[in-house]
Amino acid sequence: MLSFFHRLIRRVLLLLVVLFAVAFIWRGWDMRRGLPLEPWHTAELAEPGADEIDRADWAQYLRVEDALFSRVERDIATAIRPDDRTHFNRYSSTSPVYPWRFATNWNRSSVLLPEGQPVGAVVLLHGLTDAPYSLRHVGKFYRDRGFAVVSIRLPGHGTVPGSLKVTRLEQWQAAARLAVREARRLAPGDAPLHVVGYSNGGALALDYAIAAVSGEGLARPDRLVLLSPMVGITPAARFTWLAGLPALVPGFGQSAWLSVLPEFNPFKYNSMPVNAGQQSFDMTQKVQGGLRRLAEEGRLDRLPPILTFQSVFDFTVSASATLTEVYGRLPANGSELVLFDANLNVNNRFGAQVNDDARDAVLAQLPAAPRSFRTVLVTNRNDRSSDVVARVVEAGAGEGADIETGLVYPSDVYSLSHVAVPFPLTDGLYGLTPDPADDFGIRTGIVNTLGEVDTFVLTLDPILRMTSRMQSNPFFPLMMERIGAAIAAPKG
Repeated sequence: MLSFFHRLIRRVLLLLVVLFAVAFIWRGWDMRRGLPLEPWHTAELAEPGADEIDRADWAQYLRVEDALFSRVERDIATAIRPDDRTHFNRYSSTSPVYPWRFATNWNRSSVLLPEGQPVGAVVLLHGLTDAPYSLRHVGKFYRDRGFAVVSIRLPGHGTVPGSLKVTRLEQWQAAARLAVREARRLAPGDAPLHVVGYSNGGALALDYAIAAVSGEGLARPDRLVLLSPMVGITPAARFTWLAGLPALVPGFGQSAWLSVLPEFNPFKYNSMPVNAGQQSFDMTQKVQGGLRRLAEEGRLDRLPPILTFQSVFDFTVSASATLTEVYGRLPANGSELVLFDANLNVNNRFGAQVNDDARDAVLAQLPAAPRSFRTVLVTNRNDRSSDVVARVVEAGAGEGADIETGLVYPSDVYSLSHVAVPFPLTDGLYGLTPDPADDFGIRTGIVNTLGEVDTFVLTLDPILRMTSRMQSNPFFPLMMERIGAAIAAPKG
């Protein structure tokens, strides 16, 4: 009998080895069939480590950034093949999306100061593969209300996507700490300090706040504002690193990437390496673990009020994780959750096709009223109307009320995407109705692809993959109104 089990175990192990080998070879071969790696994929611009960033001041960080961008101009922009110079390639100096063409290169860290003495300070933390561009509208809103605005380019971003192959989350954490130090330097010590995080930057904002209340000697924020926060992603992401193993074999270098796409966006990488996905997943685990630890220690009440904006349908992050891991734990501290619903108007071509089961599964994660936080569901007035109401349930209340917003759901939009939340409809790059004066060489929010093949300069498949989702927020004015209310709220 024992011999039988030994043979069985050996056969199972052999089968597993064979399956792993097949998956290994298939992954390597499948990625080789995709687009080839370009200089901006193979270049790995290493940035200062976490300890070095912690020792640096803002001016030193900017000097390192200057050197990095000089290298991109010198080593990448001048080294690309002649045929790439005619394309919408952000690394071609002749391209309309070349970031150095614009009055402001929004890949860079920056500070915005109001007229006169700042009444507060805010730190902006962008998302994975992103750049400070994504929070520029939020930053201007804060600046116009008297805040000093510190928008930091997180390590690995804004230069070349290959840099994210060697970036670690500890560098992002250190950069967040540096940005807060600079923000606190620019505004008086008793002035309000806000931290705004988008996507992976939302996880960083939460991580910073957890560390600040855990006795690590950090300045405590008075408010967190989270946009599509990456609190959780698919559990399968835990094994993202396995996808990169074939890259250890010569000729399978593309396997180090989750996606290899043309870089036609001036302020966001379209390509993403395996390492970036793994670091982001690890970030979500740190945040969830930190929240659980504070709950076990009875210290969640030390967290600042949190204002979150989240689409009910979000393919990139888990909306349910935001509801359960964050809001399901929060005490009554003035926090607020704003959820953007799908377009439920059955009179348009999408309303009757909304996945009600998926929508209900997310909303079911909300704690039953009365809740410890204010809840706003931005939704159709009814299933026959495109008019949008804010369905508000105040903290501690058992029932809610509908408040007119004066906004409408565009008839050809069935839901907001993860990307859309921080951008108004008029954004020059992502907007559905872009402002002509806000020109960045391409308008990805209004790409139309009807016509004959071989007409476009770019291959259509990657464009469709990157631009098929709604990229701007028709409810942006409501979002700004709620952020304005958070700014005006008494400190403490």
